[in-house]
Amino acid sequence: MTDVKIKTGQAGPPAMKPGYNYINPGQEDQMEIHGYKRSIMWTIIVWIFIILTVGLLRLFYYWFPHLMIRSTHTKCSLSTATVVVLKDQYLQWYVSHVREMVVDGQGENTDRPKLERGTSTVSFTKLDENEEAAAAGSTEQQIRFVRFFFTKKVKFLWNGDEQNFEKASGLAECTSCSFFHRQTGLSVEDQIKKRVIYGVNSIRVRVTPIFELIIKQIISPFYIFQVFSCSLWYADEYYYYASCIVFISILSISVFIYQTRKMQRALRNTIASSTIVTVCRKNGAYEEISSEDLVPGDVIEIPRHGCVMQCDAVLTCGNCIINESMLTGESVPVTKTPLPNPSGSGTEDKPFSIKEHARHVLFCGTKVIQTRYYDNQRVRAVVARTGFTTSKGELVRSILHPKPVDFKFNRDTYIFIGILAIIAGLGFIYTIILMVIDEDDASDIVLRALDLITIAVPPALPAALTVGIVFAQRRLKDNQIYCILPNCINVSGTINTFCFDKTGTLTEDGLNMQSLHLVKDGSFTEEVQDKSISMLDPTMPVMAAMATCHSLTIIDNELCGDPLDLIMFEATGWDLEEPGQEHSRFDMMVPTVVKPHKVQGQPWSTQQTTDTEVGVLRQFTFTSSLQRMSVITRRITANNFDLYCKGAPEKIASLSKPETVPSDFHEVLMGYTQHGYRVLALAWRPLPDKLNYSKIHRIQREQVEKNLTFLGLLVMENRLKPETTPVIQELKEANIRTIMVTGDNMLTALSVARECKMVDQHEKVILVQAYPPQGKANASLEFVNAENTNDKVKKVEMSVTGSETKISMPGLQYYHFAVEGRSWAIIRQYFPDIFPKVVVRGTIFARMSPDQKAQLVEALQELGYYVGMCGDGANDCGALKTAHAGISLSEAEASVASPFTSKKPSIICVPTLIRQGRGALVTSFGIFKFMAAYSLTQFVSVCMLYWIGNNLTDFEFLYIDLFLLTTLSITFGRTDAYHKLSPQPPLINLFGIAPILSLILHTALITGFQVLCYLHVMQQSWFVDYVENEDDDYISYENMAVYIISCYQYIMLGVVFSKGAPYRKHMFTNYWFIANLALCLGITLWVNIYPTDGLAEFLELQSAPDVPFRLIYIGIAAANFLAAILLETFVIDSYFVSWKLQESVEKCCNSATYQYHILEDEIKESPQWPPISHSTSLVQVFGRMDSVMSTSKEEDQASLSGSLMDSDQGETTETVFTLEEVDKKASVNEGFVEDEDFVTPL
Repeated sequence: MTDVKIKTGQAGPPAMKPGYNYINPGQEDQMEIHGYKRSIMWTIIVWIFIILTVGLLRLFYYWFPHLMIRSTHTKCSLSTATVVVLKDQYLQWYVSHVREMVVDGQGENTDRPKLERGTSTVSFTKLDENEEAAAAGSTEQQIRFVRFFFTKKVKFLWNGDEQNFEKASGLAECTSCSFFHRQTGLSVEDQIKKRVIYGVNSIRVRVTPIFELIIKQIISPFYIFQVFSCSLWYADEYYYYASCIVFISILSISVFIYQTRKMQRALRNTIASSTIVTVCRKNGAYEEISSEDLVPGDVIEIPRHGCVMQCDAVLTCGNCIINESMLTGESVPVTKTPLPNPSGSGTEDKPFSIKEHARHVLFCGTKVIQTRYYDNQRVRAVVARTGFTTSKGELVRSILHPKPVDFKFNRDTYIFIGILAIIAGLGFIYTIILMVIDEDDASDIVLRALDLITIAVPPALPAALTVGIVFAQRRLKDNQIYCILPNCINVSGTINTFCFDKTGTLTEDGLNMQSLHLVKDGSFTEEVQDKSISMLDPTMPVMAAMATCHSLTIIDNELCGDPLDLIMFEATGWDLEEPGQEHSRFDMMVPTVVKPHKVQGQPWSTQQTTDTEVGVLRQFTFTSSLQRMSVITRRITANNFDLYCKGAPEKIASLSKPETVPSDFHEVLMGYTQHGYRVLALAWRPLPDKLNYSKIHRIQREQVEKNLTFLGLLVMENRLKPETTPVIQELKEANIRTIMVTGDNMLTALSVARECKMVDQHEKVILVQAYPPQGKANASLEFVNAENTNDKVKKVEMSVTGSETKISMPGLQYYHFAVEGRSWAIIRQYFPDIFPKVVVRGTIFARMSPDQKAQLVEALQELGYYVGMCGDGANDCGALKTAHAGISLSEAEASVASPFTSKKPSIICVPTLIRQGRGALVTSFGIFKFMAAYSLTQFVSVCMLYWIGNNLTDFEFLYIDLFLLTTLSITFGRTDAYHKLSPQPPLINLFGIAPILSLILHTALITGFQVLCYLHVMQQSWFVDYVENEDDDYISYENMAVYIISCYQYIMLGVVFSKGAPYRKHMFTNYWFIANLALCLGITLWVNIYPTDGLAEFLELQSAPDVPFRLIYIGIAAANFLAAILLETFVIDSYFVSWKLQESVEKCCNSATYQYHILEDEIKESPQWPPISHSTSLVQVFGRMDSVMSTSKEEDQASLSGSLMDSDQGETTETVFTLEEVDKKASVNEGFVEDEDFVTPL
């Protein structure tokens, strides 16, 4: 078997090379780092060469600054480096100078003190953990100087212990949860010292000065070539043309500067934010300071009237209701609760993680709507991150330093320009030889030879390639699709796989209440329909669960919150009250009270209504990783507290007492989910009578979210959006793979996939279940036929040797894999050989966490897919950013969560984006071929005229370059995208057989017709040979023949390369282009047939003496046009050349093949895989998975909600009513050891 080159995509940071130093290792912004110190000798040598090359070498070093450092510096260890050179995963180079500053912030150190290892600095991420030691004078006193550098707006500090630079990330890493609760505030002196380390808390977007922008533009490679060309033309007395180019360049630079500064100012004005904040000092006093002075470790008060957060802060006391639309694009209010205090509850002290404890973090840029606390206490938070290390800062950095679009078409254009430069070099040699033979002056030889270079390499090519993108962006905006990364538009035209979130994306955002299926004594009883739920007895625990287990709140007299919670609460018919004014609600002991709403027809009395009032004292908010939320409540007449829990049915069942879960739980659940219903489970637990109020607010959620009583299933209908099925069908017909990735139940996802035709009726779905290692048993896999419960793949066990047991399933048709998040993690870890096949055939991915969604997108990219992602912007942010083209269905005009944002909340935007992307890509392709062919055409014309010492005149060049080329290239891109997606994607390989053959054959055709006209005019009786003259008078019949036919050829090329279906509409729909063609053709006919004396004199054109001869050129041009159309249509665009010949060449050259193609072929050639046998039902499979997971080690992170002020913080709590106090001695009650200060599990 011959070796096959595998072409893979890139996702995530590359593997670290041994012996190299890295900053941010293993993270998305991982960078290779090298240290350098200046060499005086090499610096002198380099500057001598800079002077000898009249600054050209310095210009080269400006474009490649890392090479300047390598040339003038010597490599050294990072501990002694004065300059560092960094390389990111996109092969971009950065240079940063290492600075040193005294810790007290008085000024920079200029003498570079000797920094001893282990004493000069410490790990700054752990600096604040050593507060006690620092107070004793041991740690901070050792840190006299700080070595640091900045790159991509982030500060990196030298760690003497690790002998490497570390990101000054504040308290986001390597900090324990208890540390935040120990913080009592910083003194002014400590704050100043930390500001030296962490910098100012400001996200400053610099508006570049105009002069600096002008200089940077002028010395860019494109404009350097323009300066070179114009200087050459002025030297050759091409004044008019050179002046026009200078004018256009000045106009272009002016527009660029205006747009750049406008965007920078808009971003600065949007991002810039500073306010006055209240901080707590070490002595307990509160002081108002500027938010720019905040540092990690500061304790701040969240104002009662709300605010916009100026830093990332960890909430330690009180509740906050936050609008995070700035970050996620979703404006549903989110409740933030205090970070669990391990020391207060006696549980294990866990490391703090921004990702895992996001429900307790107030992110920079988000808006605090309300704050709440009990007994008039302050709502406090500890500053964790400041400046560009905050969540808002990271988003701004992603805008200022976007991920480069590593697009093959873009790479090919630069290579092709290099090829044109080689052709220009050949012309350069050709010109020198000719003129040396003719014994021309050296100055003339240099001018003519260099002039040919400016002809062969089109200076306007980079600008012309953006035309299609600009018009596509405008058309996307007309379709209410906004783009913040225009370079992604071309990439979106190559998408061959699209991932979709389910809820809010494929299905309606809102839900319709279907029914409530009650459970009594461990068995399902009646199913209560939607309208009858409010008539149930209000004393039933299930009613209290529906009325309290949510995160709804009243804002501006309107009930707000998650749509699912709203529907559930409204079904009960109860009322929600939040006593007191909004600004003082946090003063209330019980800020939320729910009670039945008395209406006619309900069978209970007014007294019963009053007795069933329930107060919500504590809320454990919903998290995707835990798949549940819960509340601690108390009825007004009860002596104990109750816990109500709501979440994924499988999760709630695993937390419930087995005897309370019906034996037919999985069958009933499947009955709902297979019909596409959204199902939640409800459970309840009465808490011990002697748990008092203070203990309720110290307790960890995992201590109470167990031994629940299963109450029933809440069934809601989640309808497909009307646009979903037609869009999915359209994408499938275009051979674009569609994938569903959702956090919802597997069977619900399967039903939706069938309903929206993501999975056709004749196609099988195989559920892939993976089980982790248990004891001596290895990790194992099961492949289960999701539709037929009698068909099951035999278990595949991963042995030490990696051997597998397989049994074939006859008659297996095309199948899709369906995977749950739990199985995804196990397969990814234990089955690396099977994992890629699961990714290639996987269509339904359910119960996926936000991280796993991003992992799926990365896995697809690694296999070579061009991946799009469409989601609602909330849980999909990671996947939206990772995908080649992410579309956020958000109300924000330009959500920073993804490159594209659709104001229309439906997936109709997906085919629109792909169509426009394909249209823009084909437009860029066509313009490139047009510009390349134009250069080659003009190159041929000039080379022919050089043979006799002639050339095109200044105004002939002007007419071609400014009138024909410029106008046609601009209007060329106005053609709209085709209305239907083609099954075949557009070509992205500029060096494919079709584009290369097209340029070669068209150039040959053009050359042939120019030679024909050149020779034909010489045969005429009135022809007079051109005689070279010192005045450079180029008026001649040879000039006329070549010029006239070439003008027709430029127009012809614009028509030939303006492709229509299947990626763009017909050019006749582009009225601007048609009008432009008509104008260009009309003027060219005028110049050809009957130019006025003034026109001929202006162009310096020698017309043929008789009109019939002039008409011959129209016939020749028509023949050339017809030949070119036939060549492009029936040869270049033929299936044989575009696909079959291309495949043959790739096979002969052993070209690389995308890995997903290889895997797909392997699957097709292995009909016995996956292995199948007849065994247990789907219900048993899910049951086994739940039992395995319930016996595995619990990995859920503690999530504490509520408000509690620690006694050691100098504040006390007075309650509105008191509960029965417990004696000091501990007592055992229902699995808890109770004490006055903490509660721990028995």
